[in-house]
Amino acid sequence: MTSKKTGYLLGAVAGIGVAAAALAATDVQLPMAEKSGPSMPVIRASTAPVFAPPPGAPLSFADIFEQVSPAVVSVNVTSRADARALRQIPGFEGLPFGIIPRAPRGATPEDEEEQPGPTQMSAGSGFFISADGYIVTNNHVVENAEEIKVVLKDERELVAEIVGRDEATDLAVLKVKGANFPYVSFENTALPRVGDWVIAVGNPFGLTATATSGIVSAYGRDIGETFVDFIQIDAPINRGNSGGPTFDIYGRVIGVNTAIFSPSGGSVGIGFAIPAATADTITKQLIASGGVTRGYIGATIQNYTREMAEAQGLGDQRGAIVSDTVPGGPSARAGLQAGDVVISVNGVAVRTSSELTREVAKATAGDNLRLEVIRGGARRTIQVRSGVRPNERELAANDNSGSRSTPRGQAPAQPEYPEVLGMSLAPIDDAARRTFGIAAEIRGVVVTALASSSDAARKGLRRGDVIVRANSRAVAAASDLAAEVDAAQKAGRPSVLIGVNRDGRTLFLPLDIAR
Repeated sequence: MTSKKTGYLLGAVAGIGVAAAALAATDVQLPMAEKSGPSMPVIRASTAPVFAPPPGAPLSFADIFEQVSPAVVSVNVTSRADARALRQIPGFEGLPFGIIPRAPRGATPEDEEEQPGPTQMSAGSGFFISADGYIVTNNHVVENAEEIKVVLKDERELVAEIVGRDEATDLAVLKVKGANFPYVSFENTALPRVGDWVIAVGNPFGLTATATSGIVSAYGRDIGETFVDFIQIDAPINRGNSGGPTFDIYGRVIGVNTAIFSPSGGSVGIGFAIPAATADTITKQLIASGGVTRGYIGATIQNYTREMAEAQGLGDQRGAIVSDTVPGGPSARAGLQAGDVVISVNGVAVRTSSELTREVAKATAGDNLRLEVIRGGARRTIQVRSGVRPNERELAANDNSGSRSTPRGQAPAQPEYPEVLGMSLAPIDDAARRTFGIAAEIRGVVVTALASSSDAARKGLRRGDVIVRANSRAVAAASDLAAEVDAAQKAGRPSVLIGVNRDGRTLFLPLDIAR
């Protein structure tokens, strides 16, 4: 996970280095209450008064911690650093071979990639889910591991092997040899309410068997992971807590700690846990087969927003709009098209691209998926035969492999190009393809200039972008886009929905007609 552009950290909380941390303790004295009011009942004791907790809160978490902590382990990982990445860090370029291995003189970039980096250590958390040694943790804790050792509460150290990993949900299952391990169970149904107490146990900053408490802050948090709606908690979790459990007050696992949101890298009371229901389902599949298989239709999709719907006269319709289909993939074979708005899968309504992906993922290879779509303002049903979803690395590689083969150059000085919505639009001829590196299969009109005050410029369009669609119409000339703008104006719509191809990928966005 990556840091947000605002400077706040939204990141995995596993990796702590081997460098020792200096810990300082400060004595804090709390002032005694002068008196208790009606809203502050006291428990009389032989020492100073102790204020009673709110109704339903335990007097102490000690019994719960004693019950569950033996099942929680530290996960210590030995891996290799990326030598090429280290050599790009200022000050590391000239380090000798023994510290950062170098590729032989004259080696290719591929040869350099194969050079092993220096050994590094990191640590996370995990917990037993069975007496015979199965352990749940986060994928990002162990994904590059060369060696994994888990440390139990009684200080035993055991070598662990990876049973299976799932990048899409950031979950992994490990296995250690032995029997009669203490273990805990997932709670899938009787979940705590928002505001109920929870306890996080783990290995923050290498401090083993650490317990923190707090409440459930929210359910269904979207932090950019397609297959997980996270639980937000305010029990302090930090680096090293990744993969550790969050418990309810009955000692049942209700989540797997995974990420934090923080301006400093430390806890500020905003942590995220994978819900137990998701973790239970995924870990069972990993144990059974070593991996997770999901359905796949071979389409690039994005959220169909209110503004997009207004641009097409569809009111407040929600769904997922198809940006592209994979050539020869399930969607392309079934006739799904760019610009189609998917509103349900097998009768289940979808309002976002994530909901569509999750519904498709429930299928197995060969299943028929009944997609209800809106095309040209009319509803139709398309039957798509599901394939198997590639792993996340393969999908990311496809996402980053644009079809542009040459860098953007300077557009030829031809000021007479027609202008629509503040964009100067040129036909795509051989010169335009060479100038802007447009792939041979792309059809449309290329943006050669933008008015700085235009909505297109405000929304990030730039020279070299190709307009391929306007509403449900394929664009072959500037006049096609102009005709759609004119039709939208006559219909009283505030915007027109365009499809923009950049680096071989298409994205839909509405452009304000008034601007």
